Amino acid sequence: MRDEVFETTRACGTGLDTPAGRAWVAFLRSHAGVTRMMDAELRREVGLPLSDFDVLIQLAMEAPACLRMSELARRTLVSKSGTTRRVEQLEREGLVARKAAGTDRRSVVVSLEPAGVEALRRALPVHARGIAMHFAAKLTDEDADALRQALEKVSPEGAPG
Repeated sequence: MRDEVFETTRACGTGLDTPAGRAWVAFLRSHAGVTRMMDAELRREVGLPLSDFDVLIQLAMEAPACLRMSELARRTLVSKSGTTRRVEQLEREGLVARKAAGTDRRSVVVSLEPAGVEALRRALPVHARGIAMHFAAKLTDEDADALRQALEKVSPEGAPG
């Protein structure tokens, strides 16, 4: 099967045994590993999953304004349905509020509640420490610039960030 994997990926234009293929695998593994570690740290230290932190930080960047649900889903790192589930849970916990956007009852806006601000304040140092420890400490400034430039080349148009 291994040979078939390499043959198929080569036939499609980028074999997993090429520089681009190896970069792809390294990107996937590093992203998965770092996000798992940061999720575990946030859950353990403040009881907040990384996906919830993502929703709260996106809202905080807009505060005191709110975000339309569709825009929040575009900015977060989970699917649209995943964002909806996260927001519903965060609303039950009193961390965010949802309401109809003006006269368009189909459109919903989400805002950060005071309890959400406090949860974010507790989580920010844990998140920042995770970035420093699991990512920044392993890269020189030159590495970080090269990685950013490479990732910007492959980032889809209109992607969050």
